[in-house]
Amino acid sequence: MNHKMGFNPLSRTSAHRRAMSRNMVTSLFRYERITTTKAKALEVRKAAEKLITRSKVDTVHNRRQAARFIQDEIVLAKLFKEIGPRMKDRNGGYTRVLKLGFRQGDAADMVILELVDYKLDTAEKTEKKATKAKKAEAPAEETKATKKATTKKAAEKKTTKTAKAEAPADTETKE
Repeated sequence: MNHKMGFNPLSRTSAHRRAMSRNMVTSLFRYERITTTKAKALEVRKAAEKLITRSKVDTVHNRRQAARFIQDEIVLAKLFKEIGPRMKDRNGGYTRVLKLGFRQGDAADMVILELVDYKLDTAEKTEKKATKAKKAEAPAEETKATKKATTKKAAEKKTTKTAKAEAPADTETKE
């Protein structure tokens, strides 16, 4: 039995563990979904949930306490302006851990740590694909139009060259 085991040291020094935890929590709030090992995810989850609980009430004290842990001002603002208000009605359980399988190199158990209300942007991806397809078609049409224009210009140049060549011949015959 592991009595009074408050955290998993993850085989790291305290400074390394603290820096890694800060970076992973910041990434979680920035992207709202990260892929990591199960042990790291369970440790990061503890810190992330405490910060989300603080962000539900936007006070100067709560912002300063969160700023001790999150160094990035943009992510800190996102935490208090977007994530905290979204989780207002929840009493906890702001994150979820989804199992992926085992990493090939060392067989570590890999998971996805994400915020509960995370939604895949499938609609945006289909819209982006549609706009890319339209953009791909538009240059193709433009190239066809430019080819027609260049062939017309080439034909006009040929006719003007032959006209110029004939013009001096006509002037010589007139003399």
